[in-house]
Amino acid sequence: MATRPNADALRVSLQPHWRVGRSEADTLDATALLDLLATVQGTGSIAQAGRELGFSYRHAWGLLQQAEALFGEPLLMRGRGRGSALTELGEKLVWADARIGARLQPLLESLASELEGELGRVQRRARTVPRLHASHGFAVAALREQLAARQVAVELRYRNSLEAVAALAHGECELAGFHVPLGDFETAAAQRYLAWLRPDQHRLVHLAVRTQGLFVAPGNPLGIHGLQDLTRAGLRFVNRPEGSGTRVLTELLLQRQSIAPRAVSGWDNTELTHAAVAAYVASGMADVGIGVQTAAQRFGLHFVPLLRERYFFAVPTGALASETLRPVLGVLRSPAFRSRVAGLKGYEAAQTGQVLTLAEAFGA
Repeated sequence: MATRPNADALRVSLQPHWRVGRSEADTLDATALLDLLATVQGTGSIAQAGRELGFSYRHAWGLLQQAEALFGEPLLMRGRGRGSALTELGEKLVWADARIGARLQPLLESLASELEGELGRVQRRARTVPRLHASHGFAVAALREQLAARQVAVELRYRNSLEAVAALAHGECELAGFHVPLGDFETAAAQRYLAWLRPDQHRLVHLAVRTQGLFVAPGNPLGIHGLQDLTRAGLRFVNRPEGSGTRVLTELLLQRQSIAPRAVSGWDNTELTHAAVAAYVASGMADVGIGVQTAAQRFGLHFVPLLRERYFFAVPTGALASETLRPVLGVLRSPAFRSRVAGLKGYEAAQTGQVLTLAEAFGA
Protein backbone atom coordinates (compact mmCIF):
# COMPACT_ATOMS: atom_id res chain seq x y z
CA MET A 1 0.00 0.00 0.00
CA ALA A 2 1.39 3.39 -0.95
CA THR A 3 2.12 5.79 1.90
CA ARG A 4 0.12 8.98 1.90
CA PRO A 5 2.10 12.24 1.85
CA ASN A 6 2.62 13.89 5.19
CA ALA A 7 0.49 16.80 4.02
CA ASP A 8 -2.54 14.48 4.15
CA ALA A 9 -1.90 13.42 7.73
CA LEU A 10 -4.39 14.44 10.38
CA ARG A 11 -3.25 17.06 12.87
CA VAL A 12 -4.47 17.04 16.48
CA SER A 13 -4.42 20.08 18.77
CA LEU A 14 -5.31 19.96 22.48
CA GLN A 15 -5.69 23.05 24.66
CA PRO A 16 -6.49 23.64 28.37
CA HIS A 17 -10.03 24.95 28.89
CA TRP A 18 -11.47 26.72 31.95
CA ARG A 19 -15.08 26.63 33.15
CA VAL A 20 -15.94 28.46 36.39
CA GLY A 21 -19.21 28.54 38.31
CA ARG A 22 -21.17 27.56 41.38
CA SER A 23 -23.68 25.49 39.43
CA GLU A 24 -24.36 24.41 35.86
CA ALA A 25 -26.78 27.31 35.50
CA ASP A 26 -24.22 30.06 36.17
CA THR A 27 -21.07 28.44 34.73
CA LEU A 28 -18.78 30.84 32.88
CA ASP A 29 -16.66 29.75 29.92
CA ALA A 30 -13.52 31.46 31.21
CA THR A 31 -11.24 30.98 28.20
CA ALA A 32 -12.27 34.22 26.50
CA LEU A 33 -12.23 36.06 29.85
CA LEU A 34 -8.67 34.98 30.58
CA ASP A 35 -7.53 36.06 27.11
CA LEU A 36 -9.18 39.43 27.72
CA LEU A 37 -7.60 39.92 31.16
CA ALA A 38 -4.13 38.96 29.92
CA THR A 39 -4.41 41.38 27.00
CA VAL A 40 -5.67 44.19 29.24
CA GLN A 41 -2.67 43.53 31.49
CA GLY A 42 -0.39 43.97 28.50
CA THR A 43 -2.09 46.97 26.88
CA GLY A 44 -3.56 48.84 29.87
CA SER A 45 -6.78 49.36 27.91
CA ILE A 46 -9.92 47.25 27.66
CA ALA A 47 -10.78 48.89 24.33
CA GLN A 48 -7.36 48.05 22.87
CA ALA A 49 -7.53 44.53 24.30
CA GLY A 50 -10.94 44.01 22.68
CA ARG A 51 -9.63 45.19 19.31
CA GLU A 52 -6.63 42.85 19.48
CA LEU A 53 -8.89 39.89 20.32
CA GLY A 54 -11.58 40.77 17.78
CA PHE A 55 -14.16 41.58 20.49
CA SER A 56 -16.55 44.51 20.25
CA TYR A 57 -16.28 47.00 23.10
CA ARG A 58 -19.74 45.98 24.25
CA HIS A 59 -18.86 42.27 24.21
CA ALA A 60 -15.63 42.85 26.16
CA TRP A 61 -17.45 44.81 28.89
CA GLY A 62 -20.29 42.29 29.00
CA LEU A 63 -17.84 39.44 29.50
CA LEU A 64 -16.07 41.33 32.26
CA GLN A 65 -19.31 42.26 34.05
CA GLN A 66 -20.57 38.66 33.89
CA ALA A 67 -17.32 37.46 35.50
CA GLU A 68 -17.36 40.14 38.19
CA ALA A 69 -20.92 39.19 39.09
CA LEU A 70 -19.85 35.56 39.41
CA PHE A 71 -16.76 36.29 41.53
CA GLY A 72 -18.48 38.96 43.59
CA GLU A 73 -15.67 41.48 43.26
CA PRO A 74 -14.03 43.58 40.52
CA LEU A 75 -11.38 42.22 38.17
CA LEU A 76 -10.45 45.59 36.71
CA MET A 77 -9.58 48.97 38.21
CA ARG A 78 -10.85 51.82 36.04
CA GLY A 79 -9.59 55.35 36.22
CA ARG A 80 -10.58 58.23 33.96
CA GLY A 81 -7.61 59.03 31.74
CA ARG A 82 -5.45 56.43 33.48
CA GLY A 83 -6.33 53.36 31.50
CA SER A 84 -7.24 50.02 33.06
CA ALA A 85 -5.31 47.75 35.42
CA LEU A 86 -6.13 44.36 36.89
CA THR A 87 -7.14 43.96 40.51
CA GLU A 88 -5.34 41.40 42.66
CA LEU A 89 -7.98 38.80 41.76
CA GLY A 90 -7.62 39.59 38.06
CA GLU A 91 -3.85 39.17 38.29
CA LYS A 92 -4.26 35.87 40.17
CA LEU A 93 -6.49 34.53 37.40
CA VAL A 94 -3.98 35.50 34.71
CA TRP A 95 -1.10 33.90 36.63
CA ALA A 96 -3.14 30.77 37.29
CA ASP A 97 -3.83 30.44 33.57
CA ALA A 98 -0.15 30.97 32.77
CA ARG A 99 0.81 28.25 35.25
CA ILE A 100 -1.74 25.84 33.81
CA GLY A 101 -0.47 26.47 30.29
CA ALA A 102 3.17 26.08 31.28
CA ARG A 103 2.45 22.85 33.18
CA LEU A 104 0.02 21.18 30.78
CA GLN A 105 0.95 22.38 27.28
CA PRO A 106 3.96 20.06 26.84
CA LEU A 107 1.87 17.10 28.05
CA LEU A 108 -0.97 18.02 25.69
CA GLU A 109 1.42 18.46 22.76
CA SER A 110 2.96 15.09 23.49
CA LEU A 111 -0.46 13.43 23.74
CA ALA A 112 -1.65 15.14 20.54
CA SER A 113 1.40 13.84 18.69
CA GLU A 114 0.77 10.30 19.97
CA LEU A 115 -2.88 10.54 18.87
CA GLU A 116 -1.81 11.65 15.40
CA GLY A 117 0.36 8.55 15.15
CA GLU A 118 -2.42 6.27 16.38
CA LEU A 119 -4.94 7.75 13.95
CA GLY A 120 -2.45 7.32 11.15
CA ARG A 121 -2.00 3.64 11.96
CA VAL A 122 -5.75 3.10 12.15
CA GLN A 123 -5.96 4.59 8.65
CA ARG A 124 -3.47 1.88 7.62
CA ARG A 125 -0.72 4.19 6.51
CA ALA A 126 2.73 2.63 6.57
CA ARG A 127 4.90 3.91 9.41
CA THR A 128 7.38 6.42 8.02
CA VAL A 129 7.10 9.00 10.80
CA PRO A 130 10.19 9.27 13.04
CA ARG A 131 9.69 9.21 16.80
CA LEU A 132 11.30 11.95 18.87
CA HIS A 133 11.53 11.55 22.64
CA ALA A 134 13.02 14.52 24.45
CA SER A 135 13.01 16.58 27.59
CA HIS A 136 10.97 19.71 27.01
CA GLY A 137 12.94 22.77 25.97
CA PHE A 138 12.40 25.92 23.93
CA ALA A 139 14.66 24.78 21.07
CA VAL A 140 12.79 21.46 20.89
CA ALA A 141 9.47 23.33 20.79
CA ALA A 142 10.87 25.59 18.06
CA LEU A 143 11.91 22.53 16.05
CA ARG A 144 8.41 21.09 16.36
CA GLU A 145 6.97 24.37 15.05
CA GLN A 146 9.40 24.45 12.11
CA LEU A 147 8.66 20.83 11.24
CA ALA A 148 4.92 21.46 11.32
CA ALA A 149 5.32 24.56 9.13
CA ARG A 150 7.12 22.45 6.51
CA GLN A 151 4.67 19.55 6.91
CA VAL A 152 7.38 17.21 8.18
CA ALA A 153 5.65 14.80 10.55
CA VAL A 154 7.18 13.50 13.77
CA GLU A 155 5.73 11.70 16.76
CA LEU A 156 6.93 13.77 19.70
CA ARG A 157 6.87 12.55 23.27
CA TYR A 158 8.14 14.76 26.07
CA ARG A 159 9.89 12.81 28.82
CA ASN A 160 12.97 13.36 30.95
CA SER A 161 16.42 13.04 29.40
CA LEU A 162 17.28 9.68 30.96
CA GLU A 163 13.98 8.15 29.88
CA ALA A 164 14.48 9.45 26.34
CA VAL A 165 17.96 7.95 25.95
CA ALA A 166 16.80 4.64 27.45
CA ALA A 167 13.90 4.59 24.97
CA LEU A 168 16.37 5.05 22.11
CA ALA A 169 18.46 2.12 23.34
CA HIS A 170 15.29 -0.03 23.45
CA GLY A 171 14.30 0.92 19.89
CA GLU A 172 11.29 2.97 20.99
CA CYS A 173 12.36 6.13 19.15
CA GLU A 174 14.78 7.38 16.48
CA LEU A 175 15.83 10.63 18.20
CA ALA A 176 16.41 11.13 21.92
CA GLY A 177 17.00 14.58 23.40
CA PHE A 178 19.19 15.13 26.44
CA HIS A 179 21.43 17.84 27.87
CA VAL A 180 24.83 17.84 29.55
CA PRO A 181 26.53 20.75 31.38
CA LEU A 182 29.79 22.19 30.13
CA GLY A 183 32.71 22.30 32.53
CA ASP A 184 33.26 20.54 35.84
CA PHE A 185 30.05 18.48 35.82
CA GLU A 186 30.19 17.24 32.25
CA THR A 187 31.76 13.85 32.97
CA ALA A 188 29.48 12.98 35.89
CA ALA A 189 26.33 14.05 34.03
CA ALA A 190 27.32 12.38 30.74
CA GLN A 191 27.94 9.03 32.40
CA ARG A 192 24.20 8.67 33.11
CA TYR A 193 23.45 8.78 29.38
CA LEU A 194 26.54 6.95 28.12
CA ALA A 195 25.31 3.87 29.98
CA TRP A 196 22.67 3.62 27.21
CA LEU A 197 24.69 4.85 24.22
CA ARG A 198 27.27 2.88 22.21
CA PRO A 199 30.14 4.47 20.24
CA ASP A 200 29.60 2.14 17.27
CA GLN A 201 25.80 2.42 17.27
CA HIS A 202 24.97 6.04 18.02
CA ARG A 203 25.80 9.57 16.91
CA LEU A 204 24.89 12.92 18.45
CA VAL A 205 23.28 15.80 16.60
CA HIS A 206 24.04 19.11 18.32
CA LEU A 207 20.90 21.15 18.97
CA ALA A 208 22.06 24.14 21.02
CA VAL A 209 24.09 25.54 23.89
CA ARG A 210 21.92 27.15 26.55
CA THR A 211 22.35 28.89 29.90
CA GLN A 212 20.82 27.59 33.12
CA GLY A 213 20.48 29.61 36.29
CA LEU A 214 18.25 30.77 39.13
CA PHE A 215 14.81 32.32 38.60
CA VAL A 216 13.92 35.00 41.15
CA ALA A 217 11.38 37.81 41.37
CA PRO A 218 11.89 40.93 39.22
CA GLY A 219 14.56 43.16 40.69
CA ASN A 220 15.73 40.32 42.95
CA PRO A 221 14.20 41.83 46.11
CA LEU A 222 15.43 38.96 48.31
CA GLY A 223 19.03 39.40 47.18
CA ILE A 224 19.53 35.84 45.89
CA HIS A 225 22.91 35.55 44.21
CA GLY A 226 23.83 31.86 44.27
CA LEU A 227 23.12 28.37 45.51
CA GLN A 228 24.33 29.16 49.02
CA ASP A 229 21.20 31.29 49.43
CA LEU A 230 18.90 28.28 48.96
CA THR A 231 19.37 27.23 52.58
CA ARG A 232 18.25 30.61 53.88
CA ALA A 233 15.39 30.32 56.39
CA GLY A 234 11.99 31.01 54.87
CA LEU A 235 13.18 30.86 51.25
CA ARG A 236 10.87 28.70 49.10
CA PHE A 237 12.39 26.62 46.29
CA VAL A 238 10.62 24.86 43.40
CA ASN A 239 12.43 21.85 41.93
CA ARG A 240 12.29 19.69 38.80
CA PRO A 241 11.21 16.01 38.91
CA GLU A 242 13.64 13.16 39.55
CA GLY A 243 15.29 11.92 36.36
CA SER A 244 15.20 15.29 34.61
CA GLY A 245 18.52 16.66 33.43
CA THR A 246 18.02 19.87 35.39
CA ARG A 247 17.35 17.90 38.58
CA VAL A 248 20.63 16.01 38.04
CA LEU A 249 22.40 19.32 37.46
CA THR A 250 20.87 20.81 40.63
CA GLU A 251 22.03 17.85 42.70
CA LEU A 252 25.57 18.15 41.33
CA LEU A 253 25.65 21.89 42.02
CA LEU A 254 24.48 21.41 45.61
CA GLN A 255 26.99 18.61 46.15
CA ARG A 256 29.84 20.90 45.11
CA GLN A 257 28.62 23.47 47.66
CA SER A 258 28.29 20.74 50.35
CA ILE A 259 24.58 21.51 50.64
CA ALA A 260 22.26 18.63 51.55
CA PRO A 261 19.13 18.63 49.35
CA ARG A 262 16.94 18.33 52.46
CA ALA A 263 18.37 21.61 53.70
CA VAL A 264 16.53 23.34 50.82
CA SER A 265 12.94 24.24 51.70
CA GLY A 266 10.66 23.05 48.91
CA TRP A 267 13.03 20.38 47.57
CA ASP A 268 10.12 17.96 47.01
CA ASN A 269 7.96 20.61 45.35
CA THR A 270 8.35 19.97 41.60
CA GLU A 271 7.19 21.31 38.25
CA LEU A 272 7.58 19.47 34.95
CA THR A 273 9.17 22.11 32.69
CA HIS A 274 11.37 25.21 32.78
CA ALA A 275 8.35 27.34 31.88
CA ALA A 276 6.27 25.81 34.68
CA VAL A 277 9.03 26.56 37.21
CA ALA A 278 9.24 30.15 35.95
CA ALA A 279 5.44 30.55 36.13
CA TYR A 280 5.45 29.16 39.68
CA VAL A 281 8.05 31.73 40.79
CA ALA A 282 6.39 34.56 38.87
CA SER A 283 3.04 33.84 40.54
CA GLY A 284 4.67 34.23 43.98
CA MET A 285 4.24 30.60 45.03
CA ALA A 286 8.02 30.13 45.32
CA ASP A 287 10.97 32.48 45.71
CA VAL A 288 13.51 30.68 43.52
CA GLY A 289 13.81 27.90 40.95
CA ILE A 290 16.35 26.67 38.40
CA GLY A 291 15.94 26.61 34.63
CA VAL A 292 16.94 28.07 31.27
CA GLN A 293 17.22 31.80 30.73
CA THR A 294 14.48 31.86 28.07
CA ALA A 295 11.84 30.89 30.64
CA ALA A 296 12.95 33.66 33.01
CA GLN A 297 12.71 36.23 30.24
CA ARG A 298 9.24 35.11 29.13
CA PHE A 299 7.85 35.42 32.64
CA GLY A 300 9.61 38.71 33.44
CA LEU A 301 11.90 37.24 36.10
CA HIS A 302 15.39 38.19 37.23
CA PHE A 303 17.95 35.58 36.15
CA VAL A 304 21.16 34.57 37.96
CA PRO A 305 23.37 32.54 35.54
CA LEU A 306 24.98 29.36 36.89
CA LEU A 307 26.41 27.48 33.91
CA ARG A 308 26.06 26.59 30.23
CA GLU A 309 25.09 23.21 28.81
CA ARG A 310 24.81 21.43 25.48
CA TYR A 311 21.59 19.87 24.23
CA PHE A 312 21.92 16.88 21.87
CA PHE A 313 19.75 14.48 19.93
CA ALA A 314 21.13 10.95 20.09
CA VAL A 315 20.46 9.03 16.86
CA PRO A 316 21.22 5.48 15.65
CA THR A 317 24.20 5.76 13.31
CA GLY A 318 22.44 3.89 10.52
CA ALA A 319 19.40 6.18 10.67
CA LEU A 320 21.28 9.38 9.82
CA ALA A 321 21.03 8.79 6.07
CA SER A 322 17.58 7.16 6.14
CA GLU A 323 14.60 8.52 4.22
CA THR A 324 12.71 8.67 7.52
CA LEU A 325 15.09 11.06 9.28
CA ARG A 326 16.40 13.03 6.32
CA PRO A 327 13.56 15.62 6.28
CA VAL A 328 13.87 16.17 10.05
CA LEU A 329 17.63 16.63 9.88
CA GLY A 330 17.20 18.93 6.89
CA VAL A 331 15.00 21.27 8.95
CA LEU A 332 17.32 21.02 11.97
CA ARG A 333 20.32 22.06 9.82
CA SER A 334 18.48 24.84 8.00
CA PRO A 335 19.50 28.52 8.34
CA ALA A 336 15.91 29.35 9.31
CA PHE A 337 15.93 26.98 12.28
CA ARG A 338 19.42 28.06 13.35
CA SER A 339 18.23 31.66 13.30
CA ARG A 340 15.16 30.70 15.33
CA VAL A 341 17.31 29.04 18.03
CA ALA A 342 19.77 31.93 18.10
CA GLY A 343 16.84 34.26 18.77
CA LEU A 344 15.97 32.45 22.02
CA LYS A 345 17.31 34.28 25.08
CA GLY A 346 20.23 32.34 26.55
CA TYR A 347 20.60 29.99 23.55
CA GLU A 348 23.53 29.69 21.12
CA ALA A 349 23.16 28.06 17.70
CA ALA A 350 26.66 28.20 16.19
CA GLN A 351 26.92 24.37 16.13
CA THR A 352 23.25 23.52 15.57
CA GLY A 353 22.94 20.51 13.26
CA GLN A 354 26.54 19.33 13.67
CA VAL A 355 26.90 15.52 13.90
CA LEU A 356 29.39 14.19 16.46
CA THR A 357 30.64 10.84 17.64
CA LEU A 358 30.44 10.18 21.37
CA ALA A 359 34.22 10.57 21.60
CA GLU A 360 34.10 13.92 19.80
CA ALA A 361 31.39 15.15 22.15
CA PHE A 362 32.74 13.87 25.46
CA GLY A 363 36.30 12.64 24.87
CA ALA A 364 37.62 9.15 25.39
